[in-house]
Amino acid sequence: MTVAQEKYHHGRSPAGWASSVIAILGSIVGTVGFFMDINWTVVFVGFALLILAPIVGGTLHKMGYGTE
Repeated sequence: MTVAQEKYHHGRSPAGWASSVIAILGSIVGTVGFFMDINWTVVFVGFALLILAPIVGGTLHKMGYGTE
């Protein structure tokens, strides 16, 4: 008995969505920190989220949740 694998295409994969959402959140957090009289801690948290986004996307892709 074989299990049918779901194929993702055109960027509609969990890996793509996860990395995009994390990158958007990082941008929002960094922007809010910048406009809060330049709160550098919040800006760097947003920057860390931007760095984390491709790492999460790549990891999920290697786990089979990305496009072929």
